[in-house]
Amino acid sequence: MKNPRLLEINIRLLVRRFDTEQKRAKLADIPFSYWKNLAAQGFEIIWLMGIWETTSILIDRCCFEENLIHSYDRSLKDWQRKDVIGSPYAINQYNINPELGTKDDLLQLKKTLNELGMLLMLDFIPNHFSAETELLETHPDIFLETTEEVLASDRHTFYRPIKQLHRIFAHGRDPFFPAWTDTVQLNYYNLDTRKFMTGILLNIAELCDGVRCDMAMLTLNNVFGNTWCGVINEYLHPKPHDEFWQSAITTVKKTHPDFIFLAEAYWNLEWDLQQLGFDFTYDKKLLDRLKDGTPKNIYDHLRADLLFQQKSSRFLENHDEERAKHLLGMEKSLAAAVIISTIPGMRLFFDGQFEGKKIKLPIQLGREPKESKNKTVSTFYEKLFHVTKNEIFSLGNWKLLEALPVWEKEHTHENLLTWLWMYNSQHCLVVVNYSNVTSQGRIKLQIDGTQDLVLLTDLLSDIEYLRSANEVFYSGLFVELGAYQFHLFQY
Repeated sequence: MKNPRLLEINIRLLVRRFDTEQKRAKLADIPFSYWKNLAAQGFEIIWLMGIWETTSILIDRCCFEENLIHSYDRSLKDWQRKDVIGSPYAINQYNINPELGTKDDLLQLKKTLNELGMLLMLDFIPNHFSAETELLETHPDIFLETTEEVLASDRHTFYRPIKQLHRIFAHGRDPFFPAWTDTVQLNYYNLDTRKFMTGILLNIAELCDGVRCDMAMLTLNNVFGNTWCGVINEYLHPKPHDEFWQSAITTVKKTHPDFIFLAEAYWNLEWDLQQLGFDFTYDKKLLDRLKDGTPKNIYDHLRADLLFQQKSSRFLENHDEERAKHLLGMEKSLAAAVIISTIPGMRLFFDGQFEGKKIKLPIQLGREPKESKNKTVSTFYEKLFHVTKNEIFSLGNWKLLEALPVWEKEHTHENLLTWLWMYNSQHCLVVVNYSNVTSQGRIKLQIDGTQDLVLLTDLLSDIEYLRSANEVFYSGLFVELGAYQFHLFQY
């Protein structure tokens, strides 16, 4: 799938919007019109975050730490204890959360989405399970086990499960942060663990069209080994020769060749994961540059190999990030939305982003605050989604351009980010002033030499501009844009 548009939805929150006084809603209660509207907006993939069964026993133990309580206070002023439902990334097993519905309900939803021309994506959490997962009783050997001595040295990272008090396991962790105490770490040096998790992927592939793989780089041999050196028993489980992802993705794609793998990835390991078979990898670096970088930083980022870019997932928001309107401000966030919507790769949006929501909700909460829709933001996204549904932005050829100076010793042209899409006889020129000052520049275009004039229509404003074809070809199209303003010219 080339340049798809994906929407992440926190399904545990979405179903609550359809509760009635008589019953709590489930998947089957979400009206068809809701999904139909998303298809009309041009979404091709729907990622339902939080579909899997969790273990409520961990809520009191792990979800009321001081920092979490502060985050609840900030995001949901009137939160109550019953609103805290635990992390969707500390799962018991890969069964549908019964509070959301059944396996049949999920399969029916997949059928509905597919008939509307959309694909269903679900979570795969390769690194860990819930710290009290039932698998600790049925498959304890797939987890990272250690000794009394190690437990005594670090009682935050290691623990005794309630139902396995005679054994000591590691909590899941990112090596740069403290362990997640609501999780138990899988042992990826154990070949049985790899076989078990590949089997889970095959089962998930019967339920959906793709998976978003949480913290995908943590299972890489070197990352796993460096994180857990001194804990792994390499006599029992030596470092494997191959990578888990390469074998797992190959196995799944033998029976489901079109199944999509999206990796949450950081630390400049995105390219490595693409080479192991991932269809798309997170592009967090672009978000960082859109937030704090200069137009040149962004331009340099977009000079990367085109194949790498086509497999990059561009986003301004997801459940881990601050809301774009809060993070960037109104004008800058809209300019950034034009950028991620018109460059190659997956375009990932988060539920509420195109309504201008500002509150980042902790994933442990099962109720969302009421926020009024921002009409300016919603009107903008409605137009942007309509314009970028055009097949030129999915099937066309993309070329990064460079704005030229208008006057000597004047450098505001460096603030203009510009690129061209071409498909059949269609052309679309995108120009974004990603700065807080009015900027000018010239952009040379290859115009048919037989033309005297060229008509450029701004697809976002519907304003038409008639320009000399000769000037556009030889001197370049003159563009002047205010702070964080943009053009999408069709010609």
